Amino acid sequence: MARPSKIDKIDQIQFEKLCGLQCTKGEIAGFFDVSEDSIDRFCKKYYGESFAVVLSKKSAHGKISLRRSQFKLAEKSAAMAIFLGKNYLGQKDNFEEVDTTALDKLDDILKGIHDNAANSVQQEAE
Repeated sequence: MARPSKIDKIDQIQFEKLCGLQCTKGEIAGFFDVSEDSIDRFCKKYYGESFAVVLSKKSAHGKISLRRSQFKLAEKSAAMAIFLGKNYLGQKDNFEEVDTTALDKLDDILKGIHDNAANSVQQEAE
């Protein structure tokens, strides 16, 4: 009689919940106390696809749940509302650009006054 397959230890519902939490193959293997190769064989047997494909499909529920939690948190947290606004709505912090033209002109005038004063003092000294 053949020994029982390790992939029979893997509960499909729990496996899908772990994928929803976006657990790695190693984390899922550790949870079920099987090897990562057993996770690969489980995916091929029950889904007909590789672990990476199954994870990408099954993790969608986890992403939806996370997004729902973020939006709910944004109702109470300004920081989360700002984060979501920047990431989903393309909003950004606007920093006013200062027009330095007037300051540059003022610097030129002051430099001219300083130069004229220096020239006047030099001429008086002669």
